[in-house]
Amino acid sequence: MTDDERRASDLAWLYGSEAPPARPHVPSHPTTAAGSSIPAPGVTSAPAPRPEPVVPAPRIQPRIAATGAADERVAPVAGSRLGRGIRRHPVRWTLVVVALLVLAWIVWLTSVPLLIWSRVATVDVTVPAVAGARHAPGTTILLAGSDSRDDLTQEERDKLGGPVDLGRTDTVIILYIPSHGEPALISLPRDSYLPIPGHGKNKLNAAYAFGGAPLLVQTVEQATGLVMDGYLEVNMGGFANLVDVVGGVEVCLDKAIQDADSQLDLPAGCQTLGGDQALAYARMRKADPLGDLGRVQRQRELIGKIAHKLATPRTVLDPARYWRVGSAAADTLRRGQDTGAVPALRAGLAMAKIGTGRGLSLTVPISNPNATTPAGSSVLWDDAAARELFDDIAAGNTAALTKFAK
Repeated sequence: MTDDERRASDLAWLYGSEAPPARPHVPSHPTTAAGSSIPAPGVTSAPAPRPEPVVPAPRIQPRIAATGAADERVAPVAGSRLGRGIRRHPVRWTLVVVALLVLAWIVWLTSVPLLIWSRVATVDVTVPAVAGARHAPGTTILLAGSDSRDDLTQEERDKLGGPVDLGRTDTVIILYIPSHGEPALISLPRDSYLPIPGHGKNKLNAAYAFGGAPLLVQTVEQATGLVMDGYLEVNMGGFANLVDVVGGVEVCLDKAIQDADSQLDLPAGCQTLGGDQALAYARMRKADPLGDLGRVQRQRELIGKIAHKLATPRTVLDPARYWRVGSAAADTLRRGQDTGAVPALRAGLAMAKIGTGRGLSLTVPISNPNATTPAGSSVLWDDAAARELFDDIAAGNTAALTKFAK
């Protein structure tokens, strides 16, 4: 076999499946007949052939792309990770959209109150320190309902009706929110006959007429021995509008009410009052056998019911209602310059809680609801019982107030 034939045979074996051909054994030196390796005389020995180099078999790489043009792309294999990554995920996109909506809702919930609070008018209620007045544990806020109609049109004034006591206040209520325990609304009848700093003794609502909110706060602190931590004031027109925004309030009457001064005419039974009717219901007293004491009870009733309707999930879940309620509240309220958003929010939640019966609603103890004084028919406090009530508040003990609730 020649060298070329041998090389071709080796390559065929290397790249194919055939076994390498057997090579005939060629001894390096010819042997004699006797098998001796000594060459015979006259015979020249041929050189031994050199071994052929071993060429390693080429490593065959897997084909990952089709041959062809240089810009030909490889289509992903069905079911591969590459294919799954390219496909869209509807569930994932749905979750992203829902997350963005929830985030927008949270921003709306937090931004609207801040915007509304910035619109609430402020009033300076800075007063001289009252000797002996104490800070009760928790928060004590003075709530006032103003008769002022300065911001109303003549048509709105005629619609609201009732006697016009400009510069006076029909409603004076202490809202106490203890550190522990149930909140309490304590009405101070507007005809309470009390000392007014710098003006002798007079009806409580005269303090507002003489010196506005600051003198009213000072008078209350002096009469109760409690420091007021905040001040919130509601005007007439704003109150009626707020009632309409929440869809009215339901009241149940044992008998019909007709009151000429407040223009209130209601049948017996349960019914929903609109803003104008609710305002008249809160202000009416001459047709009430209890007079001013009956009026303060109805005022607390309405405050609790309105706050409860404001605190329902519907207010928060309905963006349009949320904005209308906030705007109505901004147009209704005035706040003391040191009354922050957090105390006001706590006040709203506390009143909503009281509206569901999970709080205390009472009137300062009275000894004479119809006393004759230089200021006319007045309400006299039971001084000993009133002092006990305010001492309990100063101690943060609202559980002890239940004996005063009626």
